[in-house]
Amino acid sequence: MSKRKKGFLLLRMYLGKKVSIAMMNILVIGFSTRNIVCSGKRAGYNMYSIDAFCDYDLMQCSKAARKLDIGDFFDASNISIKELSKLIESFDVDFDAIILGSGFETIGLESLPYRVFSNDPRTMAEVSDKYLFSGIVAKIGIPHPKTVLLSEIDKLNFPVMVKPACSGGGIFNMKVENHEGITALHEKLQNITIAAGKNQMIAQEYIDGTPASVSVISTRGKAIAIAVNEQLIGVPWLTTIPFAYCGNITPYETPYASEMKRMSEELILELGLIGSNGVDFIISENGPVVIEVNARFQGSLDTVEMATGVNLLDAHFKAFEGNLIEKKDDGVQYAGRAILYASQEILITGAEQKKLLERTVCDIPNAGHAIRPQEPVISILHSGKSREDVLSGIEETVMFIRESLNLIDS
Repeated sequence: MSKRKKGFLLLRMYLGKKVSIAMMNILVIGFSTRNIVCSGKRAGYNMYSIDAFCDYDLMQCSKAARKLDIGDFFDASNISIKELSKLIESFDVDFDAIILGSGFETIGLESLPYRVFSNDPRTMAEVSDKYLFSGIVAKIGIPHPKTVLLSEIDKLNFPVMVKPACSGGGIFNMKVENHEGITALHEKLQNITIAAGKNQMIAQEYIDGTPASVSVISTRGKAIAIAVNEQLIGVPWLTTIPFAYCGNITPYETPYASEMKRMSEELILELGLIGSNGVDFIISENGPVVIEVNARFQGSLDTVEMATGVNLLDAHFKAFEGNLIEKKDDGVQYAGRAILYASQEILITGAEQKKLLERTVCDIPNAGHAIRPQEPVISILHSGKSREDVLSGIEETVMFIRESLNLIDS
């Protein structure tokens, strides 16, 4: 029996309650897989990972992991299917399922004998490209910023947002206020290096408002929005990068919550996406505007699970078999994850790692790991009865980490 067929049958038997999930061997492939791997461990699966960091807590949650050799660029196009296949086979494990995480959403693994529980790579290629995605949502009629290629920036009214068409995280996003700013923009673009597979730039109508997202679980015919999340973007006490993704707080209370959930469910079904997917919004003075879709597990996984009590990996698998989780109207608590970026070069020592482990943190760097300025250092988790409780706890832990690592305040 092929590994692909074996995985399919085992998952069907599990979903029919005929086999223990402790028998299930799941491999996650992505640049950063810690949140998915640890979710799987909490659900009782045997988790394995191919990852660019192999952080301390990922290693604690996985049975085994292999580190991706990606050089200075987070670009999956540098890695061939043949190389990936060798890494997979190096585990000497019959994997029952593979999950594709961040950076590997559009990698096609059809030639490999495994059951892949991710969206179709061709659909992913369209959804992940912000320029192509803008054309899709325009046809659907969902509010979305007008989007053009950078060479057509004059078609937009200023200010505009310039960003890579196929890169996330907000690291390279730049706001251009006027025509004079275009010259400065081109000078800045010449001084930054973006991976070859992600260097097409687009320009978007700038929408002022509050960044938020909706987490959705969907089958082929039904979708359920399980959480609305506040997005922490460019938070000054976490990063010096203006539009960098710095985490989430779940839930996000807004009068537009029901409308955002409805829009997200309709959009995910229209795109034909399955499993765990997310929709990013800006809540403007005129209401919610869709910015992009993350057709994969999202960075909000930690806060959604902590706030709702839902295990997203389990829900993801069930969705692929046509079964939606039951909708929960009330969350368990408020939860937040904040990503602290380096303001200077850091070399993590064993003593420093030990100090970090005193707090509720994740994405914990290994001793000996070198972190460059403006790269993520660590993520802080906190839960509480209110948004204020969560932010207060996160800020206190950030201060502790800065002191422990002797970081200079920016």
